[in-house]
Amino acid sequence: MLPEKLLRTPEDCHRSLRLDGNQMDLDLWTEKYRPPTLGEIIGQESIIESLTKFVENRSVPHCLFSGPPGTSKTTAAMAMARDLFGDTFDRNFMELNASDERGIDVVRNQIKNFARTMPAGDAPFKILVLDEADHLTADAQHALRRTMESYAGSCRMVLICNYSSRIIPPIQSRCAIFRFPRLSDDSMAVRLKFNAKKDNVYVNASGNKLILYLPAGERAAAINLLQASASAGEKVDDSIVYSIAGRANPKAIKEMLDAADVNYEDSLEKLRGLIYQQGVSPVDLARQLHREVLKLDISEDQKMTILERAAEVEFRIGEGASGEVQLSALLAHIGLERGKS
Repeated sequence: MLPEKLLRTPEDCHRSLRLDGNQMDLDLWTEKYRPPTLGEIIGQESIIESLTKFVENRSVPHCLFSGPPGTSKTTAAMAMARDLFGDTFDRNFMELNASDERGIDVVRNQIKNFARTMPAGDAPFKILVLDEADHLTADAQHALRRTMESYAGSCRMVLICNYSSRIIPPIQSRCAIFRFPRLSDDSMAVRLKFNAKKDNVYVNASGNKLILYLPAGERAAAINLLQASASAGEKVDDSIVYSIAGRANPKAIKEMLDAADVNYEDSLEKLRGLIYQQGVSPVDLARQLHREVLKLDISEDQKMTILERAAEVEFRIGEGASGEVQLSALLAHIGLERGKS
């Protein structure tokens, strides 16, 4: 069950976002409150247990962390290295983002130069974290595979990606693969409560529920949404969250869907209001429609037909088609399907 509130009453809250009266603290909460050790990471219990054993045995294999964004992959890699190295962390740890430099040169130069030198202090080896490794070119991945083999004694690598299928099989076979699922609402609520308490932010029940709903399991997105909402007022509620996120209220989506087979013109007006008055992105609207269709009281066959059309609409909008035209057609299709019930 979600907590009724994340902190005290608004009267008891003192906003630490404001320094010296008006100066805003611009630190990103995703970095400011990133868990420094494995023991402080919430969620992903089975993975954290395995990584903790690696640290205890001081024996870490090459690892491949895969999963959706915002599921603590980078946090887990950094926390494991901190737990292992302690005071020598800065000298034995390196993080690169493969989406910035994705060619073979980064493997031949930066990665190879770091991997070939011996670890500092009493560390058994260095750790190199390669974030967004699925952006590396095929040639770069083949060069990386050779580097992993040649310098395994002095450096272990942690590759982080969203899709493990984009990593070549020779690399996958040399790594212990950990798949990070999306975080549950309960795990997210605990983390959001911690962040809110640290910065003395009051979040009511409706705002809390919405912050958990919109990011759909992405920890970083939920924390960023909480921080942005907290900067907008003394109390974070659903109205503030909607205005910051630029997303539609699920109730408005449901009303629009319910009107599709009864009064299509009314449904169309609601759609136009969401797009042109509230400024909701048609792509985001298509994705929200996808989530709400699953809750409709219609047959499974009808849901499958509508979801197939919704996927096509999202693709067309992404390719540049008119959002209003595509979503209007989707609403018409939904109205026809619901009319059959």
